[in-house]
Amino acid sequence: MSTKLEGRVAVVTGGTKGIGAAIARALLVEGASVVICGRSAESVDQAVADLSPLGRVNGRVCDVGRFDDVAKFFRFIGETEKNLDYLINNAGVGRFAPLGELDPAAWDETIATNLSGVFYCCHEAVPLMKKAGGGFIINIGSLAGKHPFAGGTAYNASKFGLAGFTEAMMLDLRNDNIRVSSIMPGSVDTKFGGADRPAADWKIAPEHIADTVIHLLTMPERSLASRIEMRPSRPPQK
Repeated sequence: MSTKLEGRVAVVTGGTKGIGAAIARALLVEGASVVICGRSAESVDQAVADLSPLGRVNGRVCDVGRFDDVAKFFRFIGETEKNLDYLINNAGVGRFAPLGELDPAAWDETIATNLSGVFYCCHEAVPLMKKAGGGFIINIGSLAGKHPFAGGTAYNASKFGLAGFTEAMMLDLRNDNIRVSSIMPGSVDTKFGGADRPAADWKIAPEHIADTVIHLLTMPERSLASRIEMRPSRPPQK
């Protein structure tokens, strides 16, 4: 029995764990071929091994905050895949501190990964999509892209910037048969940000975001949900 995305090729950045791994898994279940990237060879190799039973998956080391890495990654995709249909920009970092305690290197890393990295990947992916006749780009943003919080100067700046970038890119590409959307989740049950937190069953599950990605990709082509905000339905009462 054919699946919804059979024959499609998808790239998922930051696809080795958390939200990215859940998205890669959902894409494979729906029949897509998937290429993931991560920062370490160990994490990429482990993720590919874990995902391989579900379908055709490949992986490469790539720091999306480095343009040279991104250019090599997409050159590899252009050489090994018959086309590129979907790009899911999921890679991200969280560095949180009051302004006076925020190290400039942490600022640079956050902006490079969460904002410049998305630009780099889109810059390299769009020519491949145009060559294939179209595609779909989904940027995984955050509700921190519209709601600032104390200690979030770097993270808020990167996600506010990503929200504006995504909407402007959507307008640039809509007549090239390339749809662009963003998913902006609130609290997600992962260990994002480096914290060793216990599971929290009130938070959004990574699989819920993956389901939303599949929903967007399979919507009728004449319609576009350009931004989806996701919140936990029943957060703890304060």
